Amino acid sequence: MEPTGASSQPAALASLVIDRVETFAVALPTHRSFGVSGGAVAVAGLPSIRVLVKVSADGVHGWGEATPIPAWTYETSESIVTTIDRYLAPAITGRPAWDLDGVDRAFDRAVNRGFSIGAPLAKSAVDVALHDLLGRAAGVPLGVLWGQRRVESLRLGWIVSGQTPSQVGESVAEGLALGYQAFKVKIGLHDEETDLAVVAAVREHAPTAPLWVDANQAYSVHSALRVARRLDELGVTAFEQPLPANDVAGLRRLRDTSPLPVALDESLRHPSDLATFVRLEAVDVAIAKVQRSGGLTLSRRLCQLAEDSGVRLMGSGLTDSDLGLAASLHLFAAHGIDTPVDLNGRQFIGSPYAGPTVTVDKGVAHVPTGPGLGVEVDEDVVRELAVDVLA
Repeated sequence: MEPTGASSQPAALASLVIDRVETFAVALPTHRSFGVSGGAVAVAGLPSIRVLVKVSADGVHGWGEATPIPAWTYETSESIVTTIDRYLAPAITGRPAWDLDGVDRAFDRAVNRGFSIGAPLAKSAVDVALHDLLGRAAGVPLGVLWGQRRVESLRLGWIVSGQTPSQVGESVAEGLALGYQAFKVKIGLHDEETDLAVVAAVREHAPTAPLWVDANQAYSVHSALRVARRLDELGVTAFEQPLPANDVAGLRRLRDTSPLPVALDESLRHPSDLATFVRLEAVDVAIAKVQRSGGLTLSRRLCQLAEDSGVRLMGSGLTDSDLGLAASLHLFAAHGIDTPVDLNGRQFIGSPYAGPTVTVDKGVAHVPTGPGLGVEVDEDVVRELAVDVLA
């Protein structure tokens, strides 16, 4: 079959008008269980639901993905489907496909930001699909479309999450056997001493590997500082989101006293959030994350602000399948992120809908070179995997 969105001649970008937005909640195979401090993300033996979005404009198509993780943020598979179908799709149908800034403003009118970005996962899926569509219409990958791709591959981190200290060795050995040379540990799942014992066990089994930790907002200022001092002794390179996202004062206090760089993830929904933390000198490292920031349009703004402000960038994802993986790779490559990144989808779930797609070899992901995202979606398989989450 012809790859979705392929055409014999590049389409004229200026003339493309969005005429349809479709959602498909699909059940993907789960390889391993995965949890964060808020709860389970994936459970081995149970399907993992992802919402795929297809945007069409004058016969050209693009695909995006949303990753519902209620344990991480408030959006569910049901809310993502209804938000896109009933609010976002009507707001952009009939608009020029190239007008990404106008789409972003239309999204804000349809679902207001309030104190957060306002349905970022749903907005991201549509935004990414539009980027895919534009790249396919032009016949070039996103880096060429943007005029910005500084690296051709990125190192991935192997995720250790939920294991007891005695189980860590097996997980680390599996990652090393697959060629991974960097490790990220989810903490905040146990008491402080057990968390530290898990990190110590990872360091024991991978004595020279780059190692960073992510608490997903689990600690208070005092407990985070205690933990940071112990983590520093283990050679940890960054402490990701140790405090609640909105604890700006606490994060500034922690940054002033922590021996480890404080990296912000959940705190940075919108570029304006990063601007606030920069002004208050409350951030060492900004985590780039496509879905958290509502898509590639706002993520590019956030990354550029970080660069212009002298804030170091790291990269992360949301246990995406291959569409989300590709979107993140294009973003991180555009900004030349040179530290290992947490794009863990391949570790935990499968993407049977994808034909030619992202190549991952020995823990290194290669930025796709095909048009748009560079992932060929088999729509017949998407329809076979689709489930009715509203039933």
